[in-house]
Amino acid sequence: MACMKLGSKTDAFHRQGQAWFCTTGLPSDIVVEVGEMSFHLHKFPLLSRSGIMERLISEASEGEEECVINIPDIPGGAKTFELVAKFCYGVKFELTASNVVYLRCAAEHLEMTEEYGEDNLITQTEAFLNQVVLRNWKDSLKALQTCDDILPHAEELNITKRCIESLATKASTDPNLFGWPVKEHGGPMQSPGGSVLWNGISTGARPKKSSSDWWYEDVSTLSLPLYQRLISVMESRGIKQEIIAGSITFYAKKYLPGLNRRQGTSDSSTRLAPVSLGSPPSEEDQKLLLEEVDRLLPFQKRVVPTKLLFGLLRTAMILRANPSCISNFEKRIGMQLDQATLEDLLMPNFSYSMETLYNVDCVQRILDHFLAMDQITGGGVSPSSMDDGQLIGSPAGPSLTPITMVAKLIDGYLAEVAPDVNLKLPKFQALAAAVPEYARPLDDGLYRAIDIYLKSHPWLAESDREQLCRLMDCQKLSLEACTHAAQNERLPLRIVVQVLFFEQLQLRTSIAGCFLVSENLDGSRQLRSGFTGSNEGGWATTVRENQVLKVGMDNMRMRVSELEKECSNMRQEIEKLGRVKGSSTWGNVSKKFGFKIKSQMCSAQEGSVTNQHNGNEKVEKLKERHGKHKKDSVKDE
Repeated sequence: MACMKLGSKTDAFHRQGQAWFCTTGLPSDIVVEVGEMSFHLHKFPLLSRSGIMERLISEASEGEEECVINIPDIPGGAKTFELVAKFCYGVKFELTASNVVYLRCAAEHLEMTEEYGEDNLITQTEAFLNQVVLRNWKDSLKALQTCDDILPHAEELNITKRCIESLATKASTDPNLFGWPVKEHGGPMQSPGGSVLWNGISTGARPKKSSSDWWYEDVSTLSLPLYQRLISVMESRGIKQEIIAGSITFYAKKYLPGLNRRQGTSDSSTRLAPVSLGSPPSEEDQKLLLEEVDRLLPFQKRVVPTKLLFGLLRTAMILRANPSCISNFEKRIGMQLDQATLEDLLMPNFSYSMETLYNVDCVQRILDHFLAMDQITGGGVSPSSMDDGQLIGSPAGPSLTPITMVAKLIDGYLAEVAPDVNLKLPKFQALAAAVPEYARPLDDGLYRAIDIYLKSHPWLAESDREQLCRLMDCQKLSLEACTHAAQNERLPLRIVVQVLFFEQLQLRTSIAGCFLVSENLDGSRQLRSGFTGSNEGGWATTVRENQVLKVGMDNMRMRVSELEKECSNMRQEIEKLGRVKGSSTWGNVSKKFGFKIKSQMCSAQEGSVTNQHNGNEKVEKLKERHGKHKKDSVKDE
């Protein structure tokens, strides 16, 4: 830290308890009381330097043998007046960034101008501020910190503003351009040219470049009002929003203990992890800080990590922050929800009612914000642009869009909250239905969440189960999901029939693909039949693969034939049941089950499936459930 020595005499002051005495050999003729401290001094050195002291001494000397004056409101108190007295006596002391603001304000308060002596205290402190302190990062920061104690006096003299301007200028300038170290402990000293110095000798080595966050830790030592003003000036200087947001989040982490509890070790900001404070701020102070962080953070996408935004939101809920503060954090998260993880969404419910284990309402609001922003920016994918194979359930497809990532995230969240017995059906349905249909290439995740919910809520009525299952599109279930759904006793009968129908449709699509592959392999064999030598080994492998494929196709044909026979038998039984109830056409029954089946779909055509045993079990279980339904209908008659 830079300093300047004032005065030429050795120290002529000594302290006894709560009193200071001047040991010049002459008895003191004035007592100056500052707070609880008294200074036994001489009149002439004081009145020759200060206009205020001259008037006070003149008033106190009238009619009294002992002159006593009281100065209760001097900036900096007794400690600063001690340095003022030493200056008046010409005693040596150091002028530093830690005391220059106090001395400058005290000199102004005591009217220590050039009128009362050449190179008076105002002149010297002002010169030290401008020529030394404000040209150095650390000294400017230290001087600004001292302004907190005497803020009205420092504001009147524009010291606070000058320190903030100095810091903002230096923070917006790349320190590597000038080669000056920004931290006292930040590495080796450098020459004016930027090379590293060793014992004052230039080594020629260049120092490592400083990152844009080099000033985060330093400014985090400022009080919130001063930090707020500094950030505002930095924004006006054109510093990037990402850098500003990084400093704000660093400041928040330092004074909000709750933000550091869920920070993983893989976080890229761990090297900037704030040091733990001796005693954390009170809840009220944390609440005020959180609301101020909300006002300072740029309302811009991806300038703050999503995980940290969730931490701020969670902390705001715990501290019962202003509703507008909570809403703003939700909107910020909604702008970049595609960057969130399932762990981020699993926020406990901090409300007094504790209706559900997790805060489902908050996730619903965040999703609504995301969908609103996605609609404005046109980030969604329209249904017409979806590939037919993708709609049927093909896992292959283009790279995931943000809304597709969010749909997958919400489906995972629904599966996590589904076991909560207190989660009402309308809330579950509302969150699941909020995601547009075109955002889900496959409905496997939604089916899994619905299945878990049905398992955890066995008391749901049949109508509620059907209403819940309508959220998913059976055409968008993969073969694995169809296999599971066809054997799922928790699903309504109508849904199982739809699943079987679309499973058969997917099997036909797969068979068509197999025929195409087979034709390509046969054509390749004819083209390459003339090749010998080194190609024989590779061709033999291809022939074996073709044979295995044909065997699989034969099995699939057999299985599809069996499924179609079973389908035909089921149709006849359902038609008989319809005649008993007055319905004579298969079309009415098909309408009852919510889909249209063409007659040729049940005719004997070539097709297959790889696992015959699992298919038989699905059909048998469906027949058993249908038989029970038939008996109940006969009883009703």
